[in-house]
Amino acid sequence: MARPQTDIDATKQELLDIVEALVAKRGAGEITVNELAAEAGMSPSNLYRFFENKEAILEAAAERWFAPKIAIMEEVVALPLPAHEKLYQFFVRRYRLSCQQLAADPQLFQSYMELGAQHFEVVRGYVDLGDHYLAIIVAEAMEQGFFTDLTIDETVSLINQMVHVYCNPEVLVFLAHKMSENKLSLIVDAIFAGLGQGAKPVADVPNIKVVS
Repeated sequence: MARPQTDIDATKQELLDIVEALVAKRGAGEITVNELAAEAGMSPSNLYRFFENKEAILEAAAERWFAPKIAIMEEVVALPLPAHEKLYQFFVRRYRLSCQQLAADPQLFQSYMELGAQHFEVVRGYVDLGDHYLAIIVAEAMEQGFFTDLTIDETVSLINQMVHVYCNPEVLVFLAHKMSENKLSLIVDAIFAGLGQGAKPVADVPNIKVVS
């Protein structure tokens, strides 16, 4: 009889907990299937019932790392906010989470950056998903009279370039002391005042109010 799916999922999460502990201790590149199986108290052949290979294990760990930020993006896109405020929330909530993760365990944070570098296809999927949700917000902004002289793709590209340091966790490690939510709010103000200037007078663009 096949094992219930809920039991399989629970065991996968337990294995990913062990992976995270090993990643925190020695980085992503040195974990072996034999070591993970030993830590989990099972044989390597039994571990393969849950993950096809080592690559699948590390990819699942990376996907779990990104899951909270994906949830944030989905939540923000669904909020009944003006596009200007929604764009700020889209970036500041993920930036806030990254700061919390970095402060809670700098070594684990750095190790996950290494994991992401090794499995860039997983990171690429997250980046593409972020662009998808950002495009939805940009489309809403266009309906509200902003960015009308640009295409959605052009606007997404320009916004990403302007807020890059707040989205890149590797940059955060080095520049966290120069970054802040207030500065991010000013960047979002500049995006709407500049890129949207052709559609609305600058004076009509509301300033972001930072709420801690």
